[in-house]
Amino acid sequence: MKTYPIPMVPGPVKVPAQVLKAYETNYGSPDLEPEFLELYNKTESQLKTILGTKNQVVIQTGEGMLALWTALRSCLNPGDRVLSAATGVFGYGIGKMAESIGAEVKIIGFEYNETLNNLESVEKAIQEFKPKMITAVHCETPSGTLNPLDRLGKLKKQYKVPLLYADVVASAGGTPVLTDEWNIDLALGGSQKCLSVPCCMSFLSVSDTAWDIINHVNYSGYDALKPFQYAQKNAFFPYTPYWHGMAALNKGAELLLNEGLENSYKRHKQAADLCCKRINETGLTLFPAPSAVSSPTVTAVNIPEKTTWKQLDQAFRKKGLVAAGSYGPLDGKIFRLGHMGTQADKELVAKAMDVVEEVIKNI
Repeated sequence: MKTYPIPMVPGPVKVPAQVLKAYETNYGSPDLEPEFLELYNKTESQLKTILGTKNQVVIQTGEGMLALWTALRSCLNPGDRVLSAATGVFGYGIGKMAESIGAEVKIIGFEYNETLNNLESVEKAIQEFKPKMITAVHCETPSGTLNPLDRLGKLKKQYKVPLLYADVVASAGGTPVLTDEWNIDLALGGSQKCLSVPCCMSFLSVSDTAWDIINHVNYSGYDALKPFQYAQKNAFFPYTPYWHGMAALNKGAELLLNEGLENSYKRHKQAADLCCKRINETGLTLFPAPSAVSSPTVTAVNIPEKTTWKQLDQAFRKKGLVAAGSYGPLDGKIFRLGHMGTQADKELVAKAMDVVEEVIKNI
């Protein structure tokens, strides 16, 4: 398996040695040992701080998409109304996910290079459609954009929408996520982005209102949230927990909090600013529109007409840089540099941009 000295994929990111060390320990049975419950409780407390919430945080075994699915399946019955404010691949995708489980979905769509700055169309849809749930994505990694969620949370509260569901997988830890202040009922996260942990764990905060709805829906699948409501109190989890993954997640969260959230936000912003500055100096253009909010965790760049992503990718890899293309309508149109978690490092960004500049000059 080939490795690359300049890893800039927007997740899974480079994993630090302290996190990898968690996998070297031989643990007992997590559903029998009190130490696992202590570890779970400690990790939950750390995640509450990172997510800016006093709500319970459920931690599950599985990649970040698990949190997206489990929140939908646990909170929706067929026919329930879902309003998706979509600005990219994941925003539109979440609406399709809700549709697939029988929800009546209305998508208020924006261009993929835009962000949720103007919510007139969303507010009108809330008034007319009267949804049970609003869904949105904080950081659209395929687009390199960051959606402001505070105004959406205010609309949710103003019009008494029961649930606000927010994907914060690629933002939590790298930029402020204020779950309670923004009236988010379900804040969905994953281990493999800013927490710099392998893609093995997902987590989500659950408000009291969400728990009431979860109990009413009474979904009982493997990914159900309901069994987690009292799992800690009863010291009984719905399936065998992943002790190594929990230990790794705990260490990743610990490293982040030891650094300090404000310091982490500053580090991510500095890495993003440097990346954007160098992109402009190279003569390339950023994908987000000038009016959009660019993400501090991933930068999306338009691919010049004189080349293709395949050609760029091959040239980057020859020089030790591994970056990423994109998905859906953006496939082949942009490439992305992930400066999140351990990769929010100005020296690493500088090395990556040296490669990009050299490759672009020689096209």
